[in-house]
Amino acid sequence: MTSSNPSVPPNRQLSADREAGVPSRRLAIDVLHRIDSSGAFANLLLPKMLDASELSEADRRFVTELVYGTTRMQRACDYLYERYLLNEVEPEVRAALRVGTYQLCYLRTPPHAAVSVTVEAIGGKARSLVNAVLRKVADGPVKFPDDATRLSYPDWIIDHLNDYLGPDDALASMEAMNRPAPVTVRADGYVQDAASQAVVAAMATSQDDLVVDLCAAPGGKATAIAATGARVVAADRRASRVRLIADNMMSLGHDMPLLIADGRYPALRSGSVDQVLVDAPCSGLGSLRRRPDARWRIEPEAPSRLKELQVQLALSAAELLRPGGVLTYSVCTLGDEEGKEVVAEVRHKRPDLEMLPLGDATADWRDGGAVSYLLPTKTDGMMIARFVRAS
Repeated sequence: MTSSNPSVPPNRQLSADREAGVPSRRLAIDVLHRIDSSGAFANLLLPKMLDASELSEADRRFVTELVYGTTRMQRACDYLYERYLLNEVEPEVRAALRVGTYQLCYLRTPPHAAVSVTVEAIGGKARSLVNAVLRKVADGPVKFPDDATRLSYPDWIIDHLNDYLGPDDALASMEAMNRPAPVTVRADGYVQDAASQAVVAAMATSQDDLVVDLCAAPGGKATAIAATGARVVAADRRASRVRLIADNMMSLGHDMPLLIADGRYPALRSGSVDQVLVDAPCSGLGSLRRRPDARWRIEPEAPSRLKELQVQLALSAAELLRPGGVLTYSVCTLGDEEGKEVVAEVRHKRPDLEMLPLGDATADWRDGGAVSYLLPTKTDGMMIARFVRAS
């Protein structure tokens, strides 16, 4: 986006802004339209469309901010412009209104760019409607009826996090997950969230430990464990996901056996493993900042539905442990269903598993009873539990 230059006459400056900004906004509107109308995933669709464009690197970053930010703040944006609509609008028009509103209210873009250039990015009869509505948004108050609308989350996620974390921590977590994720880089150059690194640190693997990572893709935790000197077997259920592990393994210079297998049926010898990591599929409520459209896709039933799979994976992992072996269960979500209820069921079905404390080296974890957890304020939200198989 071209910034305003006081030495340039206003009409010429506006013309320059339009020329520079129309393709970026048009692409953002197109991506959002496809997400809305066909269920495309932002993190998969956007890179493909950017690669097919001729936008500069700066414009590509701007489009990324528009798409991810507008998607994340969708509920809030809808509230701010829908006040001025009399009827339903087409998906493309809705995408344009969201893009314009996001620029006005969250990027503080000057109205001549947020309104005029966005209007030029769409065609047809809708231009006059978009122009009129966005001008009213630019002049109107930014007030919301409740926290769910202001923070732009579904009601059920607000209630879920309030129940688990309490209102203060829930509010801080949701506000943090509305900001871009911080970039953390390991010593070997691999980009990995600090919460995932904390899971590996909690495992405290030793030289020559035999460790199985049952749900390993894309390989971040598996390669981090391998860097400690442990012998790692990395498994995942699909060949495409195992290829991701292989790519990361080779780029980091590690050598580990890879296994295409459902973690519930890993086809490994029972009672032979020192440690097993189950970083289980989960609802992902602790990592919403990384997946801008996830909050609108996750169903309220997901935590309860996924619990059965998580229990099955943990029980399968327990079967692989030698006496004295350790199972680490982690999920990048927050809530009782995928936390303490999983732990309770696993211990009920495997009374030979005893809870294992995390230790002093992992003091950032909060005690959640059966699990420990990290708030998604500085890192992703994460829950962890460790078990040792009785000798």
